[in-house]
Amino acid sequence: MTLLAVLQRRVGGPGRRMPPVTVIAATLILLAGLACVVVPGHLAPHPPDAVAPEAALLPPGWGHPLGTDELGRDLLSRVIHGSRLSLLVGAAATLLALLGGAAIGLVAGLFGGLVDAVLMRVVDVMLAFPALLLALGAISVLGSSPTRLAIAVGVSNVATFARLIRGDVLRVRGLAYVTAATVSGVRPAGLLLRYVVPNVCGPALALAVLGFGVAMLESSSLSFLGFGPQPPVADWGMLAAAGRDNLADAWWLSTFPGVAVAVTVLAATIIGKAVQDRRGVQ
Repeated sequence: MTLLAVLQRRVGGPGRRMPPVTVIAATLILLAGLACVVVPGHLAPHPPDAVAPEAALLPPGWGHPLGTDELGRDLLSRVIHGSRLSLLVGAAATLLALLGGAAIGLVAGLFGGLVDAVLMRVVDVMLAFPALLLALGAISVLGSSPTRLAIAVGVSNVATFARLIRGDVLRVRGLAYVTAATVSGVRPAGLLLRYVVPNVCGPALALAVLGFGVAMLESSSLSFLGFGPQPPVADWGMLAAAGRDNLADAWWLSTFPGVAVAVTVLAATIIGKAVQDRRGVQ
């Protein structure tokens, strides 16, 4: 079972709708994350790279709500500034996966035959491996940087989008009015723009919101392993990794960046499940 399926089952379960309060809370969390991306300097109480050796490894308190790291830098400020890279990488990876999967799924479903068979065998091979493993292999070849991290995570999730969109294209092609349009001589491009794309946008949107959470989790995991941005640039995965050596004495260094990742992924999953329920997507 894929990580995406696990998230959907844990959060919603079959036929179980999200309470409105839960969806509103999840939306507010993502809006807060967006605010951190756009104006981190107005939200952070301290400069993220301001070193204060006399305040090193302070526990969470009034002056530093999330504590400080080994150099005395305020952890809350670093988490807020680190959200920009974490969320942008997740969004870029999701967009790449959506565009790549849409291209493969639309071509396979619309043309069928040998084209469909070849493309779907490639997709089956990609789905045979965990997405995180594919991303790890891609980032090992491409190298470490935020852009390459987004590309690696995006490519590893293309197959999920391709499979869904191809299935929806086949469903739409079997509808009576689409068959009538085909018989009447409407060209493939016209079928695509007039009938197919509007019908696959809803399921693709729901999967994109869910996929954003998965992409965030995968990119943070790779960053935790050292394949993401390098210091002094910070993201949540790197911040969590930086605190590993001080877990016994400074638990907050890894805990709060990890909580930020978990809460964001959960919020995206809840919203994605709500979009699925609203549009009747299974």
